Amino acid sequence: MLKQNLFTISTLLCSAMALMPVSHAEEESDPAEIAIGERLFLETRFAQAYYANKKAADPALKYTLTMDEPLRGPFAGKTMNCRACHMVDEHVEARPSGMRSYADFAHTSPIPNRKDGHHFTPRNSMSLVNIAVKGEDALFHFDGEFNSMEDLVRATLTGRNYGWLANEGTQAIKHVAKIIREDEGKGDLAREFGGSYTKILTGSDKTISKEFKLPKRFRINVSKASDKQIFDAVAKLISAYVTDLAFAKDEKDRYNTSPYDQFLIANKLPRNANKGESEKAYAQRLINKVSQLNEPKFIDEKTAKFKTHQQQFVFGPLELQGMKLFFQKGSIKKSGGNCVSCHSAPHFSDFKFHNTGMTQFNYDRTHGFDSFNKLEIPGLTVRNKNYSQYLPATYKHPKAKDPFRSLTNQDKPGLTDLGMWNIFANPDIPAPQKKLKKIVCAQAKQQGMKNCKDERLLPLTIASFKTPVLRNLGHSDPYMHNGEFPTLKEAVSFYMTSSLLAQQGDLRNADPELKHVRILPSDFEPLVAFLAALNEDYE
Repeated sequence: MLKQNLFTISTLLCSAMALMPVSHAEEESDPAEIAIGERLFLETRFAQAYYANKKAADPALKYTLTMDEPLRGPFAGKTMNCRACHMVDEHVEARPSGMRSYADFAHTSPIPNRKDGHHFTPRNSMSLVNIAVKGEDALFHFDGEFNSMEDLVRATLTGRNYGWLANEGTQAIKHVAKIIREDEGKGDLAREFGGSYTKILTGSDKTISKEFKLPKRFRINVSKASDKQIFDAVAKLISAYVTDLAFAKDEKDRYNTSPYDQFLIANKLPRNANKGESEKAYAQRLINKVSQLNEPKFIDEKTAKFKTHQQQFVFGPLELQGMKLFFQKGSIKKSGGNCVSCHSAPHFSDFKFHNTGMTQFNYDRTHGFDSFNKLEIPGLTVRNKNYSQYLPATYKHPKAKDPFRSLTNQDKPGLTDLGMWNIFANPDIPAPQKKLKKIVCAQAKQQGMKNCKDERLLPLTIASFKTPVLRNLGHSDPYMHNGEFPTLKEAVSFYMTSSLLAQQGDLRNADPELKHVRILPSDFEPLVAFLAALNEDYE
């Protein structure tokens, strides 16, 4: 279980594991690297605003923005940290479904004000739970910008979310190292997590308690280390903490705490792919077995009751109908969400990149129907020769205009978010290119393209975004990469529209799987019920 820190509001929540009618050994305390990673995740002194003025209170943290009335921010009076956008129980008592699985409540998250005029991120705060289940094969952020979790952490600590501009990375690294070196061990976090950073990170002090005694691979002699070495040690620890965030599983590495998981258990259905079995093959095998159930055993509140969701713990006929819609392909003759083609079980994400039409929906709503199809998007040669005109700001190009990783603006036609297009074959961002090309090339070959040159592949990345995990959506609303939809019903309804556009040839760079989607208004209720059955009492 995560340690409860001094900033959290409630310690009343029960472990989801305790709710299940199965036996589990008592959970051990977190390893020291996870505990110290959590401390660094909560640290509020790494931000640019604190560098500029130690007494600064970041206005972006005064309130927690929601889809309704704003709430008082748990870090009001301080400066930015990771937890400000990736919350857990800070507002658990403030509203229904106030628990979060490391996400916030806003459509897009507020960020510190700087002279570049940006006040919000262009994208929604993705839940961090299960974000790293793909291990070394994983790419991070909605556009695949980061090749590893450590890369993501480094960029966050030196990036715009923490108030640093693109040309201030070196300054940010020095600042983080300075905070580590000069920490006196008297703050709230230090008292809760074992003492000063120098003491804990160096790891040789005999007075360090066992729960905070770092393994040697995470230690660093703070008094002798360079700024970069200290910074990298911080990133490594935060990465260990975030990578460890995962939904509950049993001793055989199988999910077991949602109504859906309990339905599979009750009916002796396969919960994981067999060794060597593809996700697609597993999905087909599972739904075939489901269709063969003559008298399915349904789940009700005799099995368990939710503590952190405003819903009953059930998997009944409606949820089963939704599951079949989720797994099956649609056609002219029958409904089918074909959702599993991207949201593959058991994680309910393929962790790849797809264009479902969200960017076009948003742009056309702002500038008129078919506007996105008419938007001029340069090819690879023109894009890369005119980096500052088209691509995101980086250390090499700090004044880049970033038009295609921006919020749509009614007064500024041309601003939109093209997702992976900003990163693929971007010379300033070399680390993820091998993985990205492998993904896009495989998708191109599925569409009959034989030539995997970057120039040919770039158009296939337009408006493509990473597939989110659908487990525990009740703790990560609003939905889509830009937080467009407050409810699951609205999100499901969107796919009815976007699939029709794709089938008519009116959706630019449509994902090919959209042609197999046929959702009717009568399908909304069962699909939403199934998605809700993927919830669990995460903490």
